[in-house]
Order: sequence, then C-alpha cells, then structure tokens
Amino acid sequence: MDFVKDTLTFLADNVFGQVPILIGLITLIGLLLQRKRFEDTLAGALRATIGVVILFIGVEIFTGGLTSFQTVLADAMGTAPPKAGNTLADFLTGQGGTVALVITVAFLLHVAIVRIFPAARYLYLTGHLMFWISTVVVASLVTVAPGADQPTLVLCGAGFVAAYWTLQPLWMRPLMRRVMPDDRFGFAHTSSLAALATGYLARPLGDRGRHDTEKVRLPRQLSFFKDVNVSTALVISLIMLVSVAFADDQVVAKLAAEMDEKLSPWVWALLVGLRFAGGIAILLFGVRMFLAEIVPAFKGFSDRVIPGTRPALDAPTVFPVAPTAVMIGFVASTTVFLACLGIFAAAGWFTLAPPMIMLFFVGGAAALFGNVVAGWRGAVLGGVITGLMLAIGQAVTWGLFEKTAPELATLADPDWYAIAWLLKAVDPIVGDASVWAVPVVALALTVGTLLILGRRERRQALTEGTAEDTPTTGAGTEPAVKTEGKPGAEPAAEGGTA
Repeated sequence: MDFVKDTLTFLADNVFGQVPILIGLITLIGLLLQRKRFEDTLAGALRATIGVVILFIGVEIFTGGLTSFQTVLADAMGTAPPKAGNTLADFLTGQGGTVALVITVAFLLHVAIVRIFPAARYLYLTGHLMFWISTVVVASLVTVAPGADQPTLVLCGAGFVAAYWTLQPLWMRPLMRRVMPDDRFGFAHTSSLAALATGYLARPLGDRGRHDTEKVRLPRQLSFFKDVNVSTALVISLIMLVSVAFADDQVVAKLAAEMDEKLSPWVWALLVGLRFAGGIAILLFGVRMFLAEIVPAFKGFSDRVIPGTRPALDAPTVFPVAPTAVMIGFVASTTVFLACLGIFAAAGWFTLAPPMIMLFFVGGAAALFGNVVAGWRGAVLGGVITGLMLAIGQAVTWGLFEKTAPELATLADPDWYAIAWLLKAVDPIVGDASVWAVPVVALALTVGTLLILGRRERRQALTEGTAEDTPTTGAGTEPAVKTEGKPGAEPAAEGGTA
C-alpha cells in the first residue's frame, strides 16, 4: 500500500505537477505512436518542452511585475488583505499528500472516462491547475466532512475533480469553436465561467465582423497602439507611475532596491512596465512554439490510444488569436476590481486584495471570448464581468476557507468559487459518512452528459450521411455544399449556443 501511495505521489509531484515534463512526455509518446523517425521524435519532444519552459519564463517575468504592481497599488489605496489564523502553507503541510494523491487518481480516472466515452473528446493537460483544483476540492471536502480520513478524501476528491476535468472543456467547446474553428485543441482553464457568462451576455452588443479588437481602426497618430507590445508597455507603465505617485515612498523604495539599490522609484516603475510587456512577448512566443509540436503530436493518442481525443490546454494558448482583446480585458477587469475595492472598503464590508495575476489571465480570457462574439464591446464586458466575479467571490468566499486556507479566496479564479460553494451547498446533507455522495453524483452527471452528447453526435452523423447519400432528382440540381471546415465558415455551436 505504501509503495502504491509513494508511486502516485511521485507521479503527482514530478510529472503532473511539472508542466514542461508532462507536455514533453505527451509529445514524445504521441510522436512514437505515429512511428516518426528518431531524430524527428526527439526534436519534437524537446521543442514542445522548451516551448513550455519559455512560456513559463515569460509568465515569471510579467507576474513578477504584477506582484510589485499589486504591492504598490494596495499601499496607494491603503488596503491589506484580512488576517487569518490559518494559511495555505499550513494547510498544504497537513494535506499536501492528499492533494498529490487526488491529482494522480483523478487524472487516471479522467483518462479512463475519455477513453470509454468518445463524446468526452478532450484530455485536460493544464498541469498547474490540476494542482489548484485538487487543492480547492480537498479544502472544501475537509470543511464539509472534517472527520473524513485520507483514503476517503482522496477517492471522493478524485471523483469530483475527474468529472470537472472532463466536463469543463466540453462546456467551453461552443465558444472555442469560434476561436479555433478547426477544433485543434480545447480550453482547460478555471476562468471558464467568466468566459461563458461573457459569451452569452455579449451577444446583443454587436458582432465580431464590425468590432473585432484586432481590426479596430485608429487615427494615424495612435496607430502604434495596434502593436500589442507597445500598447502593453505604455498602459502598464502609466498605471505603475500613477500608483507610485500615491504609494508610500518607503514601500516603493524597498521594491526598487530589490531590482537595483541605486534605482530611482520612477525609473523602477517604468522598467516594471517594460518587463511586463517583454514577459507577454516571451509568453506568446513560447505558446506558439509548443503548440506547433503538441497539436500534431497528439494525433498519435487520437489515432492509437484514445480515438478522436484532443488536448485541452491553458488559457495563454488562445491569447495569440486576439492579444489586443486580452489587454482590454486586463485593463477593464482591473478598473472594475479597484472600483469594488473602494466601494467595499467605504462600506466597511471587506478589504479586497488585488489579485493582479488572476485579473490578467481571467480578464484576458473572458475578453478574448467576448471579442469573438461582439468585438471590442464584448472584450470590455469580459473584463467587467471578471472584475465583479473576482471581487465579490473574494469577499464572500474568504470566510468559507477561514479554517483551512483563506488564501484560496484571494488567489482564485471564478471556477474555484463555484466549486467551493457547490460543495458547501451540500454541507447540510453530507456528513463524514455520506460524503461519498459527492463523487457518485458528479460522476453520474458526467456519464449522463456524455451519453446524451454521444447520442446527439451519432444522430447528427447519421443525418449528414443520409443527406450525402440522397441522389439528385433532376437536371441542373446540385448537391448541397458542406461548409464545415472551410476557411471562414462559422461552425455550428455544439452542445449549445454561444
């Protein structure tokens, strides 16, 4: 038993928890299954791995700037997160092994579901979110069933997490088909609820054809804003300079000294903005590099191991589609969140902590999906929805994790809040003994959903096959022309409308 536990923990810590290794192994196996030549297999696996490493270098660079920005901004507004007796570090010290086991068991279960049910379609491969979702679920289960032992937490948590990993890319598929009509990969990120809400609510606001953020015409004097690197550097540098003007001099001086002791706070603020833009450029380069390898390599899995499956990948993989929309979403979500921060503080309700990293990734993703529906108006709406979700979610969820890991409320994406409150909702009827109802219901709903989707897809395929086999009935009659897969064709939204 200890050997099995140690093996599963090793896989969680060294494979699923290390995204470059996970992506590299998936690429390697996929190319081997396609019987590619040795040199092509080795080079492809290494390029995919290096691409992810470059992506994370970019993330590390600009998130460092976001962290500094968050510190200066919080000081300028005189806010600080509420104090708590428990910390995330304390929680992981006690339950870190449970979280690792949940990741491994859930992934194996997820693979089995995708293999059995063709309608599942996507394999969830966003490694760092595998960790965070498992952490949120374990923290929620500990709150719901405080007397549950580790095997119970692992199996119950794994069942719920596997259901989420299976269904989340599917409910994002209609919107993703607008972003990626060829359905090369799915969307696997915990910003999905903000993106979904944006996709549906943005429909009356316009259309992408007329208002696409990447095609907006600007006066010649402002045309440099069309370069996302330039616009990012200008916007973030300006926000940093304004924040420095209102922040405590000692706080800013300390942060500037961490970069260079001789550096002026104003120059430091400018450099942070420039490094942020540089980090985004590096991130996008890494995304393009590893996508160029993982998507074709995954065909090996699709053909030999899990027929018809596709990888479901992190949010930055779609950012190159509309980088201007991403920046609009970030700025809009930050503006709305700061407005909520001031309102909540004035009302004495809750002291918010600006989660700049989440505002960027969630706001950017929601804005991108809003853009494919309604252009720049949808992008702005995506930022607004994100700011509201993160502000309200943080305020109402802090107390939910007060006895486990309150930081999960300030580090959260919208899906984290939904999962936490969904599990909290069953608290009155689920105790230590009946906590098994959580994975049973989640997996039953997953299987039911996949059976319905599978039946619908078979019926649709049968209808299309019948239409193709119908002979023409008169001279001059031409068969209907299929538009699916043609450039510019709008794919039908499967599983719902977007």
